[in-house]
Amino acid sequence: MLERYLANRLASASGPRRLVVLTGARQVGKTTLARHMYGGELRYLNLDSPGERERVRGVPAEGWAKAVGSAVLDEVQKAPAILDKVKWAYDEGQLDFSVLLGSSRILLLDRVRESLAGRVFLYEMWPLTAGELAPAYGGRLPREPWILRLATSSRSLREILEPVSQGIVGPEAGTAQTAMHHVLDWGGLPSLLRYPPEERLAWLDAYQATYLERDLGDLAQLRNLDAFTACHRLAAHRAGKILSFSELARDAALPVTTARRYLRYLELSYQTFRLGAWARGGGTRWIKAPKLIWFDLGVQRTLSGQLAGLTGEQYESAVIAQILITLWSLGVRFTPSYLRTAGGLEIDLLLESQNRILALEIKSRSTVSGRDAAPFTRARRHLGDRLAGGLVVYRGQQVVELGEDVFAIPDWVLLGLGDQTAAARAEPILAPPD
Repeated sequence: MLERYLANRLASASGPRRLVVLTGARQVGKTTLARHMYGGELRYLNLDSPGERERVRGVPAEGWAKAVGSAVLDEVQKAPAILDKVKWAYDEGQLDFSVLLGSSRILLLDRVRESLAGRVFLYEMWPLTAGELAPAYGGRLPREPWILRLATSSRSLREILEPVSQGIVGPEAGTAQTAMHHVLDWGGLPSLLRYPPEERLAWLDAYQATYLERDLGDLAQLRNLDAFTACHRLAAHRAGKILSFSELARDAALPVTTARRYLRYLELSYQTFRLGAWARGGGTRWIKAPKLIWFDLGVQRTLSGQLAGLTGEQYESAVIAQILITLWSLGVRFTPSYLRTAGGLEIDLLLESQNRILALEIKSRSTVSGRDAAPFTRARRHLGDRLAGGLVVYRGQQVVELGEDVFAIPDWVLLGLGDQTAAARAEPILAPPD
């Protein structure tokens, strides 16, 4: 099993009393991680099984601790009534620990908030990051990937990047590049690693069918699946682009309210994320519509049919998604956004804390120049002294200083490598979205 960043944050079954909720999209590795961490100590019940659901329905709350006890309960949204039984046993002190798994955010989390509010530790799991993929290609998991240091350290970018400023060579560099290529070719769903490249598109097609049949059947009880499918594919074509609900509704021949609802289903099932716009201060005309980010590029490419190379928007969406899920998996707290003005200034990603902002531009090319520093100079007028510096993420080989507090960094260095000698983790910043 590939080591996951989230594993270091999950509680031990022998630790303090708690209920753990682990949720995320289908096939991101929730069951594998839970069984690896807790399989030797906790019973595993898969409530996707009709027989298993029927058996636990017959267990009264007063007998839950004795009949089931501390357990990993998978697909718990399939039997939401058991949450009240878990709550009763936990509140009575008869149950010290359980892990609840589910892939439907709305069905699981809404019921958790009703039944288990104040009792659970909630964790979200995402597709594999480039760093987590590196061991699959013979490398090591970077404990402190460079994006972590750059997003959280109070030191200057020059100080942080000094260890890699003279170039990166050796096997770790090769495996990091290979892992990043995998993310950009296939996305980060772990099951794909079991199949040769010629079978992966077929697997992704089947994944989409399963997602539509199972998750949306549970989540939305959709009566017109064809309309949703059309909207789903049109949304995939908008990866990395500013989102207009009215245009999406027009192209899908749907009411705007329906298009909004369908997009919300994609968010609730961990397919997409709406990156909000940074818009502060008078005297500037800000673009305020969100940008649509797909968490897994393999899923997006399969849906959209954009399989021959990467567009700039696809690359931007993929890199932003990798940055976000790497930091969220590591427990970093931050507010992500992008910045665009009517006058043409654009910064693809801002990572904001209470005291500082890291700005990132994402370029789907293998070369950079001093001109790439210009947007950060203009952005300082709006961001002020809170701007810690700028990064140009690109598909090249070298870390390059482009200007004052502005550096170009290869995508595979930012996400697939880390400072293995760093002893201290910097303070986390702000909160991930719910």
